[in-house]
Amino acid sequence: MKRAGTLRLLTDLSNFSGAAQLRELLAGDPAVRVRCSPDGRHLLLLRPPGAPAPQLLVAVRGPGPELERTWPAGQSSPLDAFFLPWPARPALVLVWESGLAEVWSAEMGPGWRMLQSTELCPGGGARVVAVAAPRGRLVWCEERQASSEGQVGPPAVAFSHCVCVRTLEPSGEAGTNLGRTHILLHHCPFFGLLASRKDVFLVPTATTWPGVGHILLIWSPGKGKVVVAAPCLGLSHSKSLNPGRGDTWDFRTLLRGLPGLLSPRQPLTVHTWAPTPHGLLWLDFRGAVSLVQPHGGTRAVGTLQEAPVGLAGSAALGTFHGTLACVLGSTLELLDMGSGQLLERKVLSTDRVHLLEPPAPGTEDEEELETRGGLRLLSALGLFRVGWGTLQGLELPSAEDLVFEEACEYYQRRSLRGAQLTPEELRHNSTFRAPQALASILQGHVSPSTLLTTLRAELRDYRGLEHLKAQLVAGDEEEAGWTELAEHEVARLLRTELVGDQLTQLNTIFQTLPTAAWGAILRALQLQPDGNGRLRSQAPPDVWKKVLAGTATGKEPPNGMLPLFELLCQCLCRLEPQWLPPFVELAQQQGGPGWGAGGPGLPLYRRALAVLGKDGTRPEALELDLLLGSGRPKAVLQAVGQLVQKEQWERVLEAGLALSPSSPLLRSEIFKLLLAEFAQHRRLDAHLPLLCRLCPPDLAPAELLLLLRTHLPDELEPPTPFPEPGAEPSLTVGLLRTLLEQTGTQGQPSGSVLSLYEDILGDSGTPPPTPPRGPMTTLQASEHPGLEAWALPEQGLGVTDTG
Repeated sequence: MKRAGTLRLLTDLSNFSGAAQLRELLAGDPAVRVRCSPDGRHLLLLRPPGAPAPQLLVAVRGPGPELERTWPAGQSSPLDAFFLPWPARPALVLVWESGLAEVWSAEMGPGWRMLQSTELCPGGGARVVAVAAPRGRLVWCEERQASSEGQVGPPAVAFSHCVCVRTLEPSGEAGTNLGRTHILLHHCPFFGLLASRKDVFLVPTATTWPGVGHILLIWSPGKGKVVVAAPCLGLSHSKSLNPGRGDTWDFRTLLRGLPGLLSPRQPLTVHTWAPTPHGLLWLDFRGAVSLVQPHGGTRAVGTLQEAPVGLAGSAALGTFHGTLACVLGSTLELLDMGSGQLLERKVLSTDRVHLLEPPAPGTEDEEELETRGGLRLLSALGLFRVGWGTLQGLELPSAEDLVFEEACEYYQRRSLRGAQLTPEELRHNSTFRAPQALASILQGHVSPSTLLTTLRAELRDYRGLEHLKAQLVAGDEEEAGWTELAEHEVARLLRTELVGDQLTQLNTIFQTLPTAAWGAILRALQLQPDGNGRLRSQAPPDVWKKVLAGTATGKEPPNGMLPLFELLCQCLCRLEPQWLPPFVELAQQQGGPGWGAGGPGLPLYRRALAVLGKDGTRPEALELDLLLGSGRPKAVLQAVGQLVQKEQWERVLEAGLALSPSSPLLRSEIFKLLLAEFAQHRRLDAHLPLLCRLCPPDLAPAELLLLLRTHLPDELEPPTPFPEPGAEPSLTVGLLRTLLEQTGTQGQPSGSVLSLYEDILGDSGTPPPTPPRGPMTTLQASEHPGLEAWALPEQGLGVTDTG
């Protein structure tokens, strides 16, 4: 049957001693502090210091003595009062700001009597500002004189507090045993103290130093450790703190040894704290309720329909049966602890309401046993039980609905993110397959054996994950455990749609544990080096599609979050920069239309360059490798231009030869660029063999000479056989001959068409034979006038005298 929230009246307070005074205090003073004894029979009401008439009232249900004390104006009154969980008799402790502590007990006689009085701060000069009474102990925060240590200034005053503890146990029938004082924390700020049955919570207050206002501590006496947590940062660290072994910590030293906790953050803005068996609940001024668990982890519980109005508004929080109960003014809201869903909202007839913890196990009477499992709500109208009832006449929810409701609560407990899960999200989201498969079984669509086969691997991973979480909670091998947990989480996120919270969580993991995150990517993409400085991958296309997906052109990633490809490039830059260019080349080979590599968005090499920073700030070697490996003509020519300026000729030539099979036009452009340099200076002469290999096969000798002529430096003076000292040697035919031979071999024309330079290129290097000496034909004067005076004799070369 469907549940309904119920308020059941347990008593109208008439069966309590001093019922009239009890109702008057509850109705008149909203700041009155209310405590309930462990057996549920005694109520303690205390007006704290500063109230118009400080007063203490202890009322008992049924037969038994009551205790009432008042303090006149000008006389100090107790700072706080607590019941002690003593099984033999009811007892309470009163603590004053001056450090005075009194232990009272109700004997079998007519009334209460004081068992012991002691000073918590016997040295004087200190005052108690907060106190808590966990099981068998008394814990307090005291402010000491900052000037006693020779320190002055606001920081010294802000860190002038200490947190101390003393054991407090019964001794015999009418005595107490107070242990000696042990200091847990030195030089700490003003912390408020709250206690559950197992843990003590040290929470920041409005006067806590702002630099540490985002930090709280959880001391577990049974485990002998303290957890330092920063909920806004998602960080927590555990340290040993066992008074029995003499452990103590200087607060400032403690924080300096815990990385990340002192990052600048705004102080926590908390309206109400409430300790519970599950941890510490806190309500902020936006109406959001969060839970700090004993191991330091924080998760969102839900958001109330109304937010508290300033500090003056009253609020109370409590839990029962996986339900959060919140009383805000005169409104009671019930929320599901797993999903954060609002279950019920009731308007009460008064705003003077207090939530009481249920009695300790084993101390309930018959009436309490009947109402076990609910919270108790106290007001001047009476004591009520808040619980769940059953509405008759309504249809039972379907088995499918129950599956998704229970799965929602379960996954919310496991989740590392703060966002809330809802049953509707589980129905339509493919991330969580188990509840959908189970719902299909209940509908008769899938057999149990098929389900077991489908989920076998997931169940095995879940078992290993739960074991890993248990190790982390126990503090065993934390570094290796966090690494493995990050790898599991990255592998899980890769199976989801990387948008919104999933992308934010992936960015957080890469920033916090980059090595573990990259290890998970290596396994997902199955990356392996091939021995030639390149990478190969056997990952399926759908994985690469998820890796290469980017944002729309011209749009920044949401909330500064990087897409997965940019994340991987950034991670490689930090861990293994030399593998970034091979990774980008491999990604370019994997890209399909619309994936980010071959789609309308930015090319992958430009996305990788954007991760390296702006122009002028990038690592030069990485930028050149990315440009050369991009395969884009514009990018390659940009890199070649930079290499030419640096005169790295061999690398330019190797880049051109590597591109030659697939990009003949690009090879030709690189050759022409280098040919211009070859014509102007001699620094390329040593690399002439590589330049010849780069020469395009369709380039004719005439075209080569024309290109050279274009780039030859202008000659201002007539040429000389030898260059001037210190001058750049000019291009010679000997150097040019090798290039001409290359073009002649590759570009020899067919048929009878001969090059103008065929005689030069066909020369074997041996001079022609000397022609025989014989009679020479006399030149015809008519053809060459003015040469009549010359005659060639038959023998030798001479001149005949005509005179």
